[in-house]
Amino acid sequence: MAENKVGGVTYEHAGAEYFEKRQLKRHARIGSLWALGVGAVISGHFSGWNLGVASGGWGGMLLAALIIAVMYLGLSFSLAEMSPAMPHTGGAYSFARSAMGPWGGFITGLAETIEYIITPAVIVFFLGSYLTSIFETGAELQPLWWIGAYFLFVLLNCWGVAVSFRVSVVVTLLALLVLVVFYASALPQADFGRWALNIAAGPDGKPVELPEGHGAFLPFGWSGVLAAMPFAVWLYLAIEELPLAAEESHDPKRDMPKGLMLGIATLITSAMLVTFCNASIGGHAQGQLRGAFSLGTSAEPLLDGFRTLYGTGIAKLLSLFAVVGLVASFHTILFAYGRQIYSLSRAGYYPRFMSLTGAVSKTPHVALVTGALAGLAVLLTVWFSRGAEEGGAIIGGTLLNMAVFGAMLSYAFQGLSFILLRIKMPNLERPYKSPFGVPGAAATIAIALVTLYQQLQDPAYLKGVYAALGWYVAGILYFALVGRHRLVLSPEERFALEGKEAA
Repeated sequence: MAENKVGGVTYEHAGAEYFEKRQLKRHARIGSLWALGVGAVISGHFSGWNLGVASGGWGGMLLAALIIAVMYLGLSFSLAEMSPAMPHTGGAYSFARSAMGPWGGFITGLAETIEYIITPAVIVFFLGSYLTSIFETGAELQPLWWIGAYFLFVLLNCWGVAVSFRVSVVVTLLALLVLVVFYASALPQADFGRWALNIAAGPDGKPVELPEGHGAFLPFGWSGVLAAMPFAVWLYLAIEELPLAAEESHDPKRDMPKGLMLGIATLITSAMLVTFCNASIGGHAQGQLRGAFSLGTSAEPLLDGFRTLYGTGIAKLLSLFAVVGLVASFHTILFAYGRQIYSLSRAGYYPRFMSLTGAVSKTPHVALVTGALAGLAVLLTVWFSRGAEEGGAIIGGTLLNMAVFGAMLSYAFQGLSFILLRIKMPNLERPYKSPFGVPGAAATIAIALVTLYQQLQDPAYLKGVYAALGWYVAGILYFALVGRHRLVLSPEERFALEGKEAA
C-alpha cells in the first residue's frame, strides 16, 4: 500500500481487493429503518426510566422526559439532514470526520463504541435475570444465558442483512404490542392524583409515601427535574443508530429522514404513555405497584404494572412479555455496534481485520463477534470478581451510566458537527434540511452536557463515568500511537477529504 500523509495522520491507499472483502448488501427501506430505531430503544420503556421517579417525583420525571425529548428531536432532525448528505455506514463518526477532522471523527466514534457495546451487555444481564426466573435455573448459571443470547443473536445478525432486519421488524412490533396492551389496560383504571402524586420529600430530602396521594407536582423542585434527566434518556437512547444502516438502505436519501421521523414520533408517544400509565395505577396487595412511590425503585416496572392489573397468578407469562422488549433492543443494538466497529475498522481507526465481511452474507461478522466478546468480557469480569449480588448491582447501575456517558458525549459531538458542517460546507447537497437548524443542534449540545453534568452529581454512578473515561483514554492512546498512522481512504474518509472541495 502506498502512503500519503495528511495533517497529523497517514493514509495507506488500499486497492480494490481490500474493499471487495468489506462489502455490505442493500436491503432496508422505511419500515425496516423505523423498526431498527424503535427496536433499539424499546426496552427502555419496559424498565430503567422509572428510577428517575425516585429522584424527581412523577412531575419531575415527566418534565425531564420532555426536556430529553427536545434533545432527541434536535438530534434526530440533525441526523436526518446529515445522513442523506453523507450516506455512509460511519454515521456519527462520518459526520464528525467531515466537520472536525480525523481526531474529531475518532473521538466521536469511540464514544459511540462505548455506548453500543455496554448497552447490549446491560440488556442481556436483565434478559438473563428474567429467563432465570421463568425457567427457575440457578442464579449462578446466569452467565450461560448471556453467552447463549449473544451466540444466538450474533448468529442471526451474521446470517444476512435481510434476516437481521426481518427479526428487527418482528420483535419490535411484538414489543410495541405488549406496550399497547398495557396502555389499553391501564388507562381505564388510572387514578392520577391518588397514585402518580403519592411522593413527598422527607426531612432528609429522600422520597416518602403519601398514603392518600394528591401531593405536589414537583416534590423535589427543579433540582429533581435535573436529577431525573439521566434516567429519562432510557426512553430514547439508541434512536441515533439509524444512520449506521445507510449503506444497507436502498434509498438512504429518501428513506433515512422518514425512518428517523417516524421512529422518534413513535418513541415520544410511547414515552408519554408509559410515564403516565405506569405511575397512575396501584393497589395494596403483595406484589402490586403502589403508584409512583414504588415505581421509583422497581426493577421491572412494566411487569409490576401488569401484575397490579391482572394479579400475580400469570407472572411467568407476564415475564415473557417483558423479555420481548429486551430481545428487541438487544438484537437491534448488536446491529449497531457491528456497523459502527466495521466503519471505523474499514477506515483504519480500529484494526482492519474487524471490518471483514462474509463472502456470501456480506455482514460484518468479525465486528459483530468482536463486540460480543468485549461485552461478555465486561460482564463476566464484574460478575466473577465481585460476586453475583454485588456484581449484579454494578452491572445494573455502573454499566448503565457508562453507556449514558458515551451517548451524551456522542450527542454533543454530533450536534457540533451539524453546526460546523452548515458553516464549512454551505453548498453541500442536502436532500433533507432540518427545520430546527442550528438552534436545534445547539439545544442538543446543551441538554446533553447538562445531563452529563448531572451524572457527575450522583456518587452512586460516578464509578460508571470513571470507567467510561478509562476506556476513552485507552482508545485515544491507541489512536495517537498506532491508529492515526494506518488510516485508509474509506468512503467516509474520501468524502471528508474530497467532499469539501466539491462542496
